[in-house]
This record gives sequence, C-alpha cells and structure tokens, in this order.
Amino acid sequence: MPSFLRLALPLILAASLALVVAANLAAVEPVNTGWFNDLALDGYDPVAYFTDGTPVQGSKKHTTTYRGATWRFASAEHRELFEADPTRYAPQYGGYCAWAVAQGKTADADPEVWAIVDGKLYLNYNRKIGEDWEADRAGHIAAADVNWPELLDD
Repeated sequence: MPSFLRLALPLILAASLALVVAANLAAVEPVNTGWFNDLALDGYDPVAYFTDGTPVQGSKKHTTTYRGATWRFASAEHRELFEADPTRYAPQYGGYCAWAVAQGKTADADPEVWAIVDGKLYLNYNRKIGEDWEADRAGHIAAADVNWPELLDD
C-alpha cells in the first residue's frame, strides 16, 4: 500500500463515520420539550390518551427515553406499552401543535387540547386553535403531513 494511502486511510474512515453519524442524527425527528428540560408532553402520559381517554400526568417513577426526550407514565404498565411500540403512542409531529404544522410552522402544544384520529394522537396550541383544527381535521392533517418533513429540514 502506498504511504500516502496509509496516511490518508484513517482520515477517510473518520470522515465516513462522521457522515454516517450525522445522517442518523438528522433522521431522528425532534420532540417538543420544555425550554429547560427534555420532558415530552409536559410530563403527561402518552398512553393514557388511548387507554383512559383523557390526559393523565405521568410519574417520575415511570420514565423512559425516546427520540432524545424523557417520557413519563402513570404506571409501569403504560411505560411498557409505550416501549413496545412508541410510534403508536407518541403524538404526531413530535408533539408540536398540529394546526401550526399544517400552516408550515412549529408551535408549542397544550397536552390538554388533543384528539385521536385514525389511531394517532394530535395536540394543539390552545382550545381556540383546537376548535379551528377540528373544523377541518382531515384537511389540516393532510397539510401537516406534507409540511412536517420540510419543517424537519429547517
């Protein structure tokens, strides 16, 4: 092997590894968390929306990490359900306001303003925005589904 190749090979391998790591990090969708913590859904239990039909505060005793955020659960059973299938329970658009994503933006969401549509959890900024979103759920979901991948690139 030529000496220049022997010197360059470690640099080429390091650069290749850095590109793979960067691509994988970019592929992770962001999760809406607090400004000063990594808590998803303001600490609400994402599984409870589906099992209890209402927002329920999670407990510090029952947590897991998913997509770089800490998720809390009301029970160990809920945590286990989430860990077995997080994409089933995690809110759409990383927990950002579904109406805002439909408008091509991101905004915080209130865990108390929610809907389950076709087995997926959607959150909105406040009750007024939630009412606006409800007026055309299908249209807003379709627009948000188109906008979300582009918002990830920003």
